[in-house]
Amino acid sequence: MNFTNEEYKSRLKKVQRSMQDKGIEILISQDPSNMNYLTGYDAWSFYYAQCVIVHVNADEPICFVRDQDAGGAYIKTYLKDENIIKYHEKYIHTWPLHPYDALVNLIKEKKWDKLSIGVEMDSHYFTAYCYEKIKKGLPNAKLLDCERLVNWVRLVKSDAEIEYMKAAAQITQLGMKKAFEVINPDIRQCDAVSEIWSTLIKGTSEFGGDYASIVPMLPTGKGTSASHLTWTEDKFVQGEATIIELSGVNKKYHCPMARTVLLGKPDQKKIDTMEKTNEALQAGIDKVKAGNTADDVAQAFWKILDKYKIEKTSRTGYSIGIGYPPDWGEHTLNISKGDTTLLQPNVTFHMIAVMQFGNWGVEASEAIRVTDKGSELFCNFSRELHVKS
Repeated sequence: MNFTNEEYKSRLKKVQRSMQDKGIEILISQDPSNMNYLTGYDAWSFYYAQCVIVHVNADEPICFVRDQDAGGAYIKTYLKDENIIKYHEKYIHTWPLHPYDALVNLIKEKKWDKLSIGVEMDSHYFTAYCYEKIKKGLPNAKLLDCERLVNWVRLVKSDAEIEYMKAAAQITQLGMKKAFEVINPDIRQCDAVSEIWSTLIKGTSEFGGDYASIVPMLPTGKGTSASHLTWTEDKFVQGEATIIELSGVNKKYHCPMARTVLLGKPDQKKIDTMEKTNEALQAGIDKVKAGNTADDVAQAFWKILDKYKIEKTSRTGYSIGIGYPPDWGEHTLNISKGDTTLLQPNVTFHMIAVMQFGNWGVEASEAIRVTDKGSELFCNFSRELHVKS
């Protein structure tokens, strides 16, 4: 296991206190990041229905998984065998049968079918079919949206979690260094990414890398004006810029970073814009400290953009930690105007300064830890526009 039993039990208690505050007696969590956080479960089995069930007064959660994956739960979790409950293969992709038919039966067997049940209504993995099965199968239960309850508990990291993120940061820097080496004119994007990916997985001599919840993103040329583009088989072109956004991962903890590289002669417009972008990013970072809010950071960031009359409508950051596909955000804190989330020590977030101007753009980002006195950057890597002439 990646953490002590005591840490897992502490997490459970925090979740149960939040359940009490929200009037939730049973929590069904299907987000694999939350399942991992609560039990240690870690397998590529999230393409079908599975979940962790938390009773507000229980000593341990229940891990509810497919029969085929129970072995992974026995290996990866801290739970007693009795709290790993498996369902039959007949429920896998044989509609109208569904794994949550078995879940409904389990809840009835435990006589929990008249309790208030919290579900993750906005989880990528909790489908409309899951909800309908619970709603129809448990007509006497009170169904509530738990409003990302576990995600919010995850916001403040333990010291052990921070250490895994620091390890991920070291891998991130190796990946970005490799990206700067292999992005060259007439090199296929896919060939460059194969070397970047290899570096991220290999990690260091001390610790290896894990798969990231987002693949390396590599918009190039006109693509730098768009977000979340991945690589193609096209070749890099002299005179064009490329934005690299990637993350090293250790024990499922992510530490993302973005930088911009320009192939060819220095482009003063892009250099100047990168400088203004970094000024705004640094202004936001300077406002990061315990006691301030996400809004304080956002206001400082946009104040610089307003000075230069640069328009940006998207948020400029979000909380990070554990990540499973399709993204590495925690879906809680946002670095955006109006978000009054209080910054506390060991809150971690990814602050992104991406500027897009029709047919070109630049980007830099930092993974940040909130401390008592201010902030700590996980990575130490130049944010300047990297020109390869």
